[in-house]
Order: sequence, then structure tokens, then C-alpha cells
Amino acid sequence: MKNNDSIKCTVTNCAYHSKTQNYCSLPEIQVGCCCGNVTDCEGTECASFRLEGNGTH
Repeated sequence: MKNNDSIKCTVTNCAYHSKTQNYCSLPEIQVGCCCGNVTDCEGTECASFRLEGNGTH
């Protein structure tokens, strides 16, 4: 997989993690929210995440 040097990521169990360095291999990601009223970073998520191996979000 080719690194996207614009998207840093340390979630190594994501199917899109570059595996060689802490980067994402997707050309872009979608950021979403976990709750209706986001006030800090804990209320956000990478909506592009896909668990390595089984392909589920």
C-alpha cells in the first residue's frame, strides 16, 4: 500500500493503515461524529475506518 503522507494514523488494525509507517493509504478519509453535539475531538471518528481482515466498520 502507498502511504498518503497527508493522513497520519496510528490505528494499526485498520485495513487502510500503511503497515510500514503510521500513515493511511486512502487518498482521502471521511470524518464523522459519534454524538449529536460535538464539543471536542472525542466526539469525532474516522468514518472511513475498516477493520482489517473482515471488512466491517
